[in-house]
Amino acid sequence: MNKVKVLITLMIGTSMAAIDSSIVNVSLPVIQRKFGVEVDEVSLVITAYMITFLLFIPLTNWFKNRIGYYYLYIVSIILFTLGSLLCSLSGSLTMLVLARVVQAIGGGAIAPVSLGILSESFPEKERGSAIGWWGIGNVMGPALGPTLGGVLTQYLGWESIFYVNIPIGVVAVAMAVRYLGFLKAWPRYTPPFDIKGYVLFVGFVVLLQWTLTSAGASHGFLSWQFIGGVLVTLLLFRLFILSARRPQPLLDLSVFRIAGFNRAFIIVAIRSLALFGGMFFLPFLLQGLLGYTEIESALLILPNALIMLVTRPAAGKMADKGMIRNISLAGILLVSASFFLFARIHIGTTIWFIILAMLVRGLGISFLIAPVSTALLNSVERSQTATATSLNSLMLQLGGSVGIAISGAMHSYIYNHYLQRGYNTQLAEHFALQDGFLFTAVLILLALIPAAKLPQRAEKPLRDKEALG
Repeated sequence: MNKVKVLITLMIGTSMAAIDSSIVNVSLPVIQRKFGVEVDEVSLVITAYMITFLLFIPLTNWFKNRIGYYYLYIVSIILFTLGSLLCSLSGSLTMLVLARVVQAIGGGAIAPVSLGILSESFPEKERGSAIGWWGIGNVMGPALGPTLGGVLTQYLGWESIFYVNIPIGVVAVAMAVRYLGFLKAWPRYTPPFDIKGYVLFVGFVVLLQWTLTSAGASHGFLSWQFIGGVLVTLLLFRLFILSARRPQPLLDLSVFRIAGFNRAFIIVAIRSLALFGGMFFLPFLLQGLLGYTEIESALLILPNALIMLVTRPAAGKMADKGMIRNISLAGILLVSASFFLFARIHIGTTIWFIILAMLVRGLGISFLIAPVSTALLNSVERSQTATATSLNSLMLQLGGSVGIAISGAMHSYIYNHYLQRGYNTQLAEHFALQDGFLFTAVLILLALIPAAKLPQRAEKPLRDKEALG
């Protein structure tokens, strides 16, 4: 096994899926005009992908056990590439949404499967560095997506944002066939499928999304629709937890008995809520309040991606050298500082101040992600790696969608509050964005509590020391 080529292979597939998570957003107005639909209808292009992506993640562990990492990874890349081709050929919004579902079925498995392969292929002393390099693709995608999407849409049309995935997908499959063949020898078995657990999980996710995005936004957060949705969502979540106690459940939730896993997982949850929620405000700040064009705002976000390109591998290497806790704490503080800086931006702020905020944010994310991922994966046994990576990807997606929903509702509430107090629309928007960034800056600081208890060095899971209660 050539570790470098394995890592590059996994990075290519992950980057392709990660870029697609944000490249579409810039093109939505063009797609809306193309098909002559309303805003809420064209939003299905995003929500259909997100929900399908989220629902497929828990299935990756079951598929991994039945067909193995090798075939699951290749099939996932093929499905994602096929979905991209169908998207580019879509002649109606309905076909585009269905093609996005096909895309998401493949995309939902790529990140957890590639992280699982990486974790089980590299020894613990090299895992942090490997995750650091792999994470470049996973995080650079959302950072570069808006810039790439804006350029492609303006000069080559909206179809090009999907065409671009096809040659990358072909290369990813070819490299997987050549360099991941050693995975065929890894053991497989045929566990029964937990139908009850999956139905409960689907119900929980779908109802949670509806409650946050529809019931709360349309009827208010004190309405019976929202309160009822929350109660039923919690009931379904409780039933899902209980169903996981049976033999061979959909997800092995016994990992939550490990204190080290819980600490890292809580950081992932807080990070997802804060980062996705905080990033929700950026387009409103750059394109709305400050008046930059789509491409200009995308280019202003680019320094965030470039600093991560340089610092992600370094952060992973520092984690391998025994600085997991210190690097994670520094990352949290830097990310929080970046949102405090965003809160200071207003009309007339220089471009250099905005770039500084982006650089601080990128450095903070680099310091936060690789060490925490290393701590999370090293806290579990090898047999639990697939479950850990699935839960990590699941929390990133679920936390992100919840963070966006909360941020959107909070922005509307604060904006209307300032309007009612007599402020003009520009000032109301400025204060709403400022308060949103300040809230995010404080929220991410909550992650300091579990981060302070992370180990400095990678540790093997010890049940007698790590088991809770």
